[in-house]
Amino acid sequence: MNNINILWVDDEIDLLKPHILFLEKKNYKVTTCKSGTEAIDILEDTNFDIVFLDENMPGLTGLETLNEIKERRDNLPVVMITKSEEEYIMEEAIGNKIADYLIKPVNPNQILLSLKKNLDNSRLVSEKTTSNYQQEFRKIAMELSMVNTYEEWVVLYQKLIYWEIQLEDIEDIGMAEILESQKTEANTQFGKYIEKNYFKWFEGRADAPVMSHTLFKEKVVPELSKKQPTLLVVVDNLRYDQWKVFEPIINNYYKKEKEDAFFSILPTATQYARNAIFSGLMPSDMEKLFPKYWKNDTDEGGKNLFEAEFLETQMKRLGLNHLTHEYHKITNLKSGKKLLENFKSLKNNNLTVIVYNFVDMLSHSKTEMDVVKELAANDKAYRSLTLSWFKNSPLLEMIHQAHLLGFKLILTTDHGTINVKNPSKVIGDRDTSLNLRYKTGRSLSYESKDVLVAKDPKSIHLPSITMSSSFIFAKNDMFLAYQNNYNHYVSYYRNTYQHGGISLEEMIIPFVVFSPK
Repeated sequence: MNNINILWVDDEIDLLKPHILFLEKKNYKVTTCKSGTEAIDILEDTNFDIVFLDENMPGLTGLETLNEIKERRDNLPVVMITKSEEEYIMEEAIGNKIADYLIKPVNPNQILLSLKKNLDNSRLVSEKTTSNYQQEFRKIAMELSMVNTYEEWVVLYQKLIYWEIQLEDIEDIGMAEILESQKTEANTQFGKYIEKNYFKWFEGRADAPVMSHTLFKEKVVPELSKKQPTLLVVVDNLRYDQWKVFEPIINNYYKKEKEDAFFSILPTATQYARNAIFSGLMPSDMEKLFPKYWKNDTDEGGKNLFEAEFLETQMKRLGLNHLTHEYHKITNLKSGKKLLENFKSLKNNNLTVIVYNFVDMLSHSKTEMDVVKELAANDKAYRSLTLSWFKNSPLLEMIHQAHLLGFKLILTTDHGTINVKNPSKVIGDRDTSLNLRYKTGRSLSYESKDVLVAKDPKSIHLPSITMSSSFIFAKNDMFLAYQNNYNHYVSYYRNTYQHGGISLEEMIIPFVVFSPK
């Protein structure tokens, strides 16, 4: 609190002597002056931490003085003090980026509160956040030892994300490291939970969560109607924490009606999970019923080329022929802008589906491009980079247009992604799939503690490339590294974002419904 230098500008400054003495006893240094012109002159020669500015002064008015101050010291906090409660004065002051607005008569505690809010805010928030997390840490640790249902895992993961974002900007780096270790422990326990329960979810048990192949029927269809057009946006590879940093921006246009989490199927990879969303089928059923649409890992060609056809067949199967729909996939800026130009025509559809591929491209770019490795060095940076893209993307403008046209908005994804840090050796033949978080093939050799094994892929409704093919899925933050050229492989892929395996980040993903404001 020492060395805080205040400039107080008021033509009746002598009447404020008690306030100034109060602040000086609190070790604040207060410089006073009686006019806006005098204040501008003083600011030329002296640095201040904050200005208290009377709005109603003869000569240069408070608002005029504010403009002069902001031209010279744009980042200097200014607290406007006024007798008037007229709305236009408040709007003018707020428009000029005032730090606070106080109505006369002010008491010393109001001044002190404003100082703390503006000058000590980050420290106070940091200390309070740290204290709150320390209390919550014990609760999370206890819950982690007892969590036993998919609903409890969703709640626990949402808590971890909340605290991760809360601790993002605090000064105590140690707290963030403690949370990171708690997330690691949570993923270890989550891997055990999935290993124990995932196979049971396909045995017709009622306690299975909504998953990729049931999402459209269970969650999307109840939102559809002829009375209001619906925009379904599927952002490829969107983690739950990335959605949470998007949320305040979308809230400018839309009111959130419901937020649910669902589980991506394994492998948590686009060709499996997103095809499952649009077909309403598991991969082995897609292969059997639609062999011309389905491609296995080792097949040549794109693996998600028939999502529109899968969607068409699912809507027919669900008896939704009476609803008109369109499907669009955006893979670059040009295609995003082109769809934006014709967006108004989409209002004629009952359902418009947009698949947006940028986040997936970003995660792959981090692997391949040094500049993106620097920009997305950790989860905090990865969230920030994704948020920056979203703020400036055609997708946000589409959401704005949808709001203006009265669309209901649904935002979801196909799977998440995890920053991989620890290699696990695997050996396979030349027909083994290439993904770093899962492998399918014959005669796989692996570290059993690091993976979930599906020796019979049909037990979890996955296709078998050969009669003896199996699947393995990496747990925690593992990535599957071949023994050949092992050191180079590990160095290249460590600290990259991958998907296909088992983690909270990859499997527990958002489904959010909005109505226009």
